[in-house]
Amino acid sequence: MRAMLKLSRLIDALNGFVGRWIYWLVLVVVLESAGNAIVRKLFNSSSNALLEMQWYLFSAIFLLCAAYTLQRNEHVRIDIITARLSPRAQAWIDIFGTVFFLMPMVLIFLALSVPWFLRTYMEQEISGSAGGLILWPARLLVPVGFTLLALQGLSELVKRIAFLAGAGPDPITRHDAHAAEQELVEEIRRMAEGKS
Repeated sequence: MRAMLKLSRLIDALNGFVGRWIYWLVLVVVLESAGNAIVRKLFNSSSNALLEMQWYLFSAIFLLCAAYTLQRNEHVRIDIITARLSPRAQAWIDIFGTVFFLMPMVLIFLALSVPWFLRTYMEQEISGSAGGLILWPARLLVPVGFTLLALQGLSELVKRIAFLAGAGPDPITRHDAHAAEQELVEEIRRMAEGKS
């Protein structure tokens, strides 16, 4: 169990690192969207490549941060029911959901997305829009995101089994609703202090 918990901590560290870096893309998407809108309104000009870049960045945020969101236990849940259950019952529900829903779904997406990405990469497929971007980077995000999600699912499974076996703490800790925003503020503050 100790080796599995160590693996779980490594997976958590990986997805924590990816999540903390990728959520900065939200700012990039906002700035790019605003820039596109301003250029379109003021100069009556637009670029399909820039519009597609917004979609790519949004996809990166959604796909690459899904595992980080799972790690932080911030996916949508039916808390009105599970909150009334004991921590052990909640752990059993999470194990059931991970084994019978999350992992099969992730494996299906991986099985379908890898050939889809490989075909696009080999053919160097380009968007059908005039001036559009190459497609393989966006399609690569799907298997990468689902691989990270599969790893995090494994990590969550290990933590819940360890909790049930008495070898680990309760992994179903609730985060403050403003935790992500507070972390971002603290990270910006640390960066500002580091430059001073």
